[in-house]
This record gives sequence, structure tokens and C-alpha cells, in this order.
Amino acid sequence: MDDRLRQSPLGVLDVSADGTVTDSNETGRALIGITTDPTGGSLADVFPQSVDNTLFTAFEGEGVTETEFEEYYPDLERWLGVSVVALDEGGAVYMRDVTERRRAKQSLERLRQERKRTALIDDVRSDVLAALVGATSRAEIAETICRGLGETDLCEFAWVGERDIGRDDLAVRAVAGESGETLRAVRDALDDGTVTTPEERAVESGRLRTVQPLTASSAVPESVRTAGFADGIQSTLAIPLVYGSNVHGVVGVYADGTETFSERERASFETLGEVAGFAITAVRNRNLLLSDSVAEVTFELGGGSVLARLSRALDSTVKLEGTVPQSDDALLCFVSIDGDDVDRIGHTAAGIEAVEDARVVSESDSGGSVELTVRGGTPLLAISSLGGTVRQAAFERGTGRLVVELPPDGDVRRIVETISREYDAEFVAKEERERAATTTREFRDELGDRLTKRQETVLRTAYLADYFESPRGSTAEEVASSLDITGSTLLYHLRAGQRKLLDAYFGDLTRQPEG
Repeated sequence: MDDRLRQSPLGVLDVSADGTVTDSNETGRALIGITTDPTGGSLADVFPQSVDNTLFTAFEGEGVTETEFEEYYPDLERWLGVSVVALDEGGAVYMRDVTERRRAKQSLERLRQERKRTALIDDVRSDVLAALVGATSRAEIAETICRGLGETDLCEFAWVGERDIGRDDLAVRAVAGESGETLRAVRDALDDGTVTTPEERAVESGRLRTVQPLTASSAVPESVRTAGFADGIQSTLAIPLVYGSNVHGVVGVYADGTETFSERERASFETLGEVAGFAITAVRNRNLLLSDSVAEVTFELGGGSVLARLSRALDSTVKLEGTVPQSDDALLCFVSIDGDDVDRIGHTAAGIEAVEDARVVSESDSGGSVELTVRGGTPLLAISSLGGTVRQAAFERGTGRLVVELPPDGDVRRIVETISREYDAEFVAKEERERAATTTREFRDELGDRLTKRQETVLRTAYLADYFESPRGSTAEEVASSLDITGSTLLYHLRAGQRKLLDAYFGDLTRQPEG
């Protein structure tokens, strides 16, 4: 080997026709990971192995076969570009490290595939969301999600689960796709109290769960891993159907790739779960709004309720006048308090952990009105999340009575059991009550379609805070502070909402006659 080849940035091995290394340069030795002189050794012993071992086949015949290739060498953890050139008495093996280029190419290909999948996910999500808008029942929502995910190239199959009535176990409500033996194993695992599935963890935490690769994870029951291996399932995603603090159910998605769901894709699926949770709540609210009858359910609340504790601390009667949801776990409550204890509300409320803030709205000799910011799980917030409406709530000396209206469908029992199980509440009575359609109700329905959600929230908060009274019970700054918005934003929404109120009321009177 001449000096130019010895100093070459390419690795070089001279090999005889029978496969014996006759010379090498320093770069070549470094590339194949050896520190001693390989001269006299067999090429098969000196050169590391790849999956295909293409290099060795070039020296297997009577002469050297010229070839050029790129292969990955696991022992070296690098890609080598190799060229074999035939010489008079053997051949020369030229090598270069192409790892960086190959990895860049692989990364680019992964990005292309991820972008392609993300676009597909976005298309599927858009189709599912469009279908959810017209859904009229929970069963239809479950079927829509399953078809949208399970009957595409995104995954092998998908299923939707909800808690069984009166039980903590998940029950399968809808399935779509080629589920094979994996779904059967999932069903069995749901009935087995000794193991926990990713879907059950997602429902308990309200957070999305990802397992990939599935067959190597202890977070998946062994029976599901075994069935998934047989069906070619390598990844699973558990998407909770969440609205506010309430988890309505879960979607289980099973796919064949070991790294199917990227971070960006998981975020898209998480959004889908939140919108589906909103759709379920909207269906419940719509059923309650449009139904000619309602289920009126009465609960007795024990001393653990926030307003019950307040009534005990004040030794007064506390009545709920209205609520405004603030966030997933916060509720603005407007309450009336009998007696002369209103001025003690700030000090008293400070001793109740769930009450974040308290403000006197109005005060008289017989009592007053108070605005409370309540944070954390409460039956009042849960009723709203579950599609019900609080009709009455009164508390006295540490106990209370809560009357709620629910849609008269199969969810009544589920909601009653949820409130009874998760809060200090005892079911007292249930009564079906006819609700006649009235001009007032029709007016409110029509106006509700005109107002944006933000306008309705601002108007309702200002109304309950006695902003429209004379003298005012709350200033614009106080109402804005309760809603965590600026005063100018509050006034903007108030004017826009008031204009729609006046349009709805005076529209027919001010319209000019035709002709």
C-alpha cells in the first residue's frame, strides 16, 4: 500500500483472493474498531458482521466480485459505505462512515411519515368532530368515534368504554376495526379486579395514556400483551372523554407500529377526547332543554358540603341563588344568608379550605347576598358537568337539601349514583315532572342561540352580582375581577349581550311594515 492510501481519509484494507487481510491503513482500522495490525488475519475475523454480510460474499468465488453498498454494523453502532475493487492478486476494500447521513435520512423519513400521519389524523378528527355536532345520544357519539378511528389506516381497531351503572368497571359500548383476540383479552382484563388496563388508568386520572411498544410494557396486563403479539398489535392509546372535572368514558386505540403515536399526534387525540366529552355534555343539556318532562331528583347533603360547612360556621340559613362555572374545578356561587352574619363572611369563609374568595354583594337588616369562589370537586359543579341543572339548594346548621333537574333518560340513574358515591350526598326522591312549553321558555331558547358563551357568562355573573340594581351591589371592576377579565372587556361583552337582549325583545316592534 503506497503512502497516499495510508494517509487517505478513506479506510482501506488490502485482501487476498482467499480472504486474508494483507495490509490496512489507520483510518480503516479505526472504522472497523480494531487497534492491532490485522495483517494475516481472515477478513471474516477482522471485519465486523452486518445483517446481510455483503462484503464476505465478494470474496467467496474464484475471483473478487466488485460491489458497492451501505450497511449497518450493530457492533460498531454505525453505518459504513463499502466499495470492493478487484486487483491482480485479490482486492481492495474502501470504507467511509455514512452514519450521520443515514440517520439524517431516517429522521427526514420519520418526519415525512409523521407529517403524513398527522395530516391523516387531522382529517379524521375533523370528520369525527363534524359528525359529533349532529349526534343526539351517547350511543351515537360512541359509534361515531369508533368508526372515525377504527375504520381508517390509523389503527387496527378502536373501542369506547363507559362505567357500568352502579359499578366502577368499564363496559365496552362500541367497537370498530379488526380487533382479533386483543379485544377479547381487554374485555377479560376489565372484568379482572387484579389487573389494570391503560383505559382504566385514563379514566381514573382523566389524562391520556400511551403504551408503545405494547408487548414490552408491564403497564398492560400480560393476557393483553400476548393477544396483541399474536394480532400484530404494538401500540395502544387510551383517550379519556373529558369535560370539566367529569370523565364520561374512554377510547382505546390499538395500532401495529412500535412508535405509532408521536407527541404531536397524542395532542391531536387529546383534543378529540375533550371535544367528544363536550359533545356528550351538550347532548345531555340539549335533552334537558328540549324535553317536555324532567326528572326532579332530591339529595340530602351532609356536613362535608362546602355550603353546609358555611351554614354551620355562620349558624345561618344559606340559600344558593345561582352559579357560574369558572374553570374545570372552580365555580362562582351567589348565595343569600339570613341574619346579621353577612359581615362575618370573609373571616368565616377563610376557614373553609374549598372557598377561595368571598365578597359581600349586598347587605340588609335581614341578611344579604354573597359571592363565593369555590374550588375543587363539589356536587354543584358535578351536576353541571353531568348535564343537570340545580333548581334549589338550601343549607342550615351543617346539612342541606339539593334539588336538581335531569334529562328523563337512562343517564338519571348513572348521575344519581355518581353524586351519591363521590360526594357526601344521600338520594331522597325522584319525580317525573311535566314541563309545559311556554313563551318565556321559547324566548330564552331563542336568545340562548344568539348569545355567545362568553356573553351569557358575563351577563349572568353581572345579574347575580346585582350589577344592574340601583344602587349597584357590585361595581364593574368587582364583576370583572370575579371573571378574571379587564373592565373594558367586561363592558364590551355587557354591551354586546344587552344589544342582543333588546333586539330579541324589541325586534318585532321596531321592524318597519312592508309595502
